[in-house]
Amino acid sequence: RYSELPPWLDERIRTGLASRGIEQLYRHQALAVEAIRAGEDVVVVTPTASGKSLCYSLPILQAVADDPSARALCLFPTKALGHDQVAEFSALSAASGLAIPTATYDGDTPAPIRSAIRTAGQVVATNPDMLHAAILPHHTKWFQLFEQLRIIVVDELHTYRGVFGSHVANVLRRLLRLCDHYGSRPVIVCCSATIANPAELARTLTGRPARLVDENGAPSGDRHVLLVDPPLLEASTGVRASALTLSQRWALPFLRAGRQTIVFGRSRTAVELLLTGLREALREGFGPRSRVRGYRAGYLPTERRAIERGLRDGEVLGVVATNALELGVDIGQLDVSVLAGYPGSVAATWQQFGRAGRRQETSVAVLVATAAPVDQYVIHHPEFLLSGSPEEARLDPDNLHVLLGHLKAATFELPFRPGETFGSGTADELLAFLAEEGHVRQAADGRWYWSSENFPASAISLRTAAQENVVIIDTTCTSPRSSMSIVSTGTNARPMCGASTSTTTRRRIAP
Repeated sequence: RYSELPPWLDERIRTGLASRGIEQLYRHQALAVEAIRAGEDVVVVTPTASGKSLCYSLPILQAVADDPSARALCLFPTKALGHDQVAEFSALSAASGLAIPTATYDGDTPAPIRSAIRTAGQVVATNPDMLHAAILPHHTKWFQLFEQLRIIVVDELHTYRGVFGSHVANVLRRLLRLCDHYGSRPVIVCCSATIANPAELARTLTGRPARLVDENGAPSGDRHVLLVDPPLLEASTGVRASALTLSQRWALPFLRAGRQTIVFGRSRTAVELLLTGLREALREGFGPRSRVRGYRAGYLPTERRAIERGLRDGEVLGVVATNALELGVDIGQLDVSVLAGYPGSVAATWQQFGRAGRRQETSVAVLVATAAPVDQYVIHHPEFLLSGSPEEARLDPDNLHVLLGHLKAATFELPFRPGETFGSGTADELLAFLAEEGHVRQAADGRWYWSSENFPASAISLRTAAQENVVIIDTTCTSPRSSMSIVSTGTNARPMCGASTSTTTRRRIAP
């Protein structure tokens, strides 16, 4: 279902869209951009490859067309996705003749470039970790961004759940508090894969109600879904044939037929085993080993970008990946998705299925179960997967283990006024507790100031509730202070030594 381009859209942006073959918008894109134009917060929930990124790209472009000093901040859960979306936005910006300074600000950004991004970057793509530790505590260096901030993008909303989501909700509280200090009230645009409670999640994460746009107008081709149960090898023990071996067998015919295929493994080890097996099976008459690649955490950023580019231009025919490729990185049009094991949720399963058939062509999705009880339940109750609702995403940003750390960080960033809220209530009682601990003090005017020498953001890990590292020592090992392992990256194998450090908690566990 299509809609016409909005009448208020700048002619330069229309020209840029036309150069990319876009003459109309999908229905959900049109609804989203109109709501954002009206100043509403929005959460867009449509399937993979439905053009969600245009829902925020067009409003950002129009904001800069209306006011050349306008700025936008885009949050992506992974660095790969941030780089991918920056490249896409920059191409559309250049085609529109706006040439908006756009940059990725993450751990890989060289120090000399960071200063230029702070002063000149109009569209800044980053991740929650960098926002938390490198931007908010140093907001005075980013005053141009905060003063002129018009749009905040929170992509892949469904990933912000549990402890991670609870931390990110508090990071966003700190962000919006600083925006208020600098006099800006940006619109928040959330994009999500299909989950059961997107509007509720967006409100809990951002603290503000959002308009739900879930009327998908994008066309899609047919998808054939196959659920494969490995044969039982030993009835008395329930041992079944290897899901990795079967996944390899299902992927091979498609690869030999020239169909671009992605195979998802549940772990790094599974990825390397599948990759080795596929390359060995395709050794005869298939061409270079590089036509089938691995993709997971641990690869160099340059390697990952090369693999993504190879998938888009067709040089890479097959890729074996962890859920690092589950999110919306542009890897072009794939034909087949094979899952070596149930990913753990209905939402993640359909997200991985959706990596194939990203246009209107027919695609194939194969789920190969393991012998695990959850996998066996799914395989014997296909309605759970094919007809059931995806899971709800839950978080608790007011959990004191999470909240107190961010309250410290927020006080470091900006003193609290008496009666000022942080989260669901006023912060005075918690600040009084922190004062007893020696972290903050209350001045004569009633304001609360940070008084500790510590840098509070550095003590917070967004991925965990506990703040200690634990080293497990094998008492049978002859060298308890270090261990040796072989790390494979799909192209070579090398020994890696790991040693404990003084910053970890050491707990001896008997063998």
